[in-house]
Amino acid sequence: MTDLARDCTEDAFLGGQLRLRQPRSGHRAGHDAILLAAATSARAGERVVDLGAGVGTAGLALAKRVAGIDLTLVEIDPELAALARANAASNAIPAQVAVLDVTAGAEAFAAAELPPDGVDAVLMNPPFNDPERHRASPDRARHSAHVAMADTLSAWVHAARRILKSGGVLTLIWRADGLADVLAALSRGFGSLAILPVHGEAARPAIRVLVRAVKGGRAPTQILPGLMLNEEAGGTQKQVQDILAGRDVLPLAML
Repeated sequence: MTDLARDCTEDAFLGGQLRLRQPRSGHRAGHDAILLAAATSARAGERVVDLGAGVGTAGLALAKRVAGIDLTLVEIDPELAALARANAASNAIPAQVAVLDVTAGAEAFAAAELPPDGVDAVLMNPPFNDPERHRASPDRARHSAHVAMADTLSAWVHAARRILKSGGVLTLIWRADGLADVLAALSRGFGSLAILPVHGEAARPAIRVLVRAVKGGRAPTQILPGLMLNEEAGGTQKQVQDILAGRDVLPLAML
């Protein structure tokens, strides 16, 4: 048994519907992954890929909501990939797990049974913290999971564009002050954008954006009403409670 396998916690998501083992230290799954799953549209029988899946949180949460998807979890870290595989099995969710660098070329993706133009939906939560403003963690895994390099977003969007079918949908979460970078990365090959700002508090600027983009889409960009995580009194909004418990989805999933 590896040190990672020994030093894990088992945590409940979706109100206990999903139980996942994850490392006690380093990057740990939280609200972002569940919001991403709740923003992703998918139907039974569709092929869905979670890029940079970690222990599988977002992809498995989506599969818990939409039974019958053909799910692949892509993760570069072999130990996290092993946990993702075990988490899928323990939750009785069919899923393939590919140990693969998201920035790898088309041949590596094809070898992992992810050839071009073969996927209906991609969801991803890339590392998004600005290295100039984010204090680097001494934990290498946490640092690589959180901090974006100059080409991180464009490389991940390129990978999604390559494997998606025409008309396929990419859903991603990113920091709100990096929205211009998101729009630039999606300007090649994507359209029909829908943007959902996520606010910690109603009176403060958004902290995240959830973005839905269609490969080859031509519809005008939509900016949807923002999601407020917390009420003015300091509690969590009921809508957010329902989403985190798996009782509701975000508007992006219904487009």
